[in-house]
Amino acid sequence: MSERTFSIIKPDAVKKGDAGAILAEIVKAGFKIVSIKKISISKSQAEGFYHVHSARPFFGELTEFMSSGAIVPMVLEKDNAIADLRKLMGATDPAKAEAGTIRKMFAASIGENAIHGSDAEDTAAFEIGYFFAGLELK
Repeated sequence: MSERTFSIIKPDAVKKGDAGAILAEIVKAGFKIVSIKKISISKSQAEGFYHVHSARPFFGELTEFMSSGAIVPMVLEKDNAIADLRKLMGATDPAKAEAGTIRKMFAASIGENAIHGSDAEDTAAFEIGYFFAGLELK
């Protein structure tokens, strides 16, 4: 059954010029890009998006980083999209990520790890709605 998930190519990857190569990996893995855009967000918008992590020690650093440059949020679709994207992304720490994963190929560190992906259906629903209006999701 087809499922939708949400992803962001993060500022580090956009700055390095890796967004196109990351998109190519996503498409090669069988994902359909439902909607995509390149935007910049403010620190307060990043705080709203990552509100679930507000009590965590890395929250300030994360929201500062995510508002530091352009990002590429997107809605992706395929069977088993959430789990498949998580596998394609690889471990948060690129040193521990499997060969062939996006983070192994493009991430510099745990903090600058190239890509974000939803971890569950309810998270995906919130994240998609945070960045995309209904008309963008045909």
